[in-house]
Amino acid sequence: MSKSICVIGVPMDLGQARRGVDMGPAALRYAGLARRLKGLGCSVRDCGNVEISLRDTLPDAGGMSFLPAVAQACEAIYRRGRETLAAGDLPLYLGGDHSIAMGTVGAASHGLKTGLLWIDAHADFNTPESSPSGNIHGMPLAALTGHGPVELTEIGRPGIKIPTENAVLLGLRDLDQAEKVVLLQSGMKIYTMREIDERGIGRVAQDAVDYLGRLEHVHVSLDMDCLDPSEAPGVGTPVPGGLSYREAHLLMEMIAESLTVGSLDVVEINPILDNRNQTAELAIELILSVLGKTII
Repeated sequence: MSKSICVIGVPMDLGQARRGVDMGPAALRYAGLARRLKGLGCSVRDCGNVEISLRDTLPDAGGMSFLPAVAQACEAIYRRGRETLAAGDLPLYLGGDHSIAMGTVGAASHGLKTGLLWIDAHADFNTPESSPSGNIHGMPLAALTGHGPVELTEIGRPGIKIPTENAVLLGLRDLDQAEKVVLLQSGMKIYTMREIDERGIGRVAQDAVDYLGRLEHVHVSLDMDCLDPSEAPGVGTPVPGGLSYREAHLLMEMIAESLTVGSLDVVEINPILDNRNQTAELAIELILSVLGKTII
């Protein structure tokens, strides 16, 4: 079935210390995203970029010093997402660092019983008190579930955006010590790389989609560092031991078959660290799979 897609660029690099992920949207567009979506039968509009404060115009302390600018950007993402969903389009957000999810996921859950599939090497479940780095891209999932500074927890609207029982984390392999404690207490479904290694991606993916299948709308938040750096070298925070090319594709294919994906963000592509745009090319292939492309 043809999908109507609104591509929204979010060139934000304020959530982390390493520069370059603000060029992720351009890398995806350069790799032919719109053309390839149209080849899948989708109706595609490129809706431009959300305006983001230029990092070089802000105080250079980094970390939480960027909090006002990140919150402002995520408010704008939230509004753009709501408008897109109200028009009947599927918003496809091109990040940018993972802090954009405070806007993308918040918009997805406005007035809808929404599930969240968070595919990432990291849980991003820190608060300013627990974070070793103070980088905001390590905090969005905590904020979405109601933990952290009010500037982040109340983006778009007051209160929790995603109840923990409606969230699934998949691909985790790099957690801070304080995160481990709160994650185990959170009630979220968590699938680490160890479980994927032991059980296989097929069984883990089936469990995940079965769990989220009760919800009317699922937002997929795809951090490209979920993949092994040998597959996706151009990411902001690479961690060895991630998903393989085929494991990632099978996961996306099973999501497309079993869930109603109503919105999607793809984050943390850093072209400065990439090899001839390899990571953006792979990201497009995964986007196509989660939107319904099949081998046969």
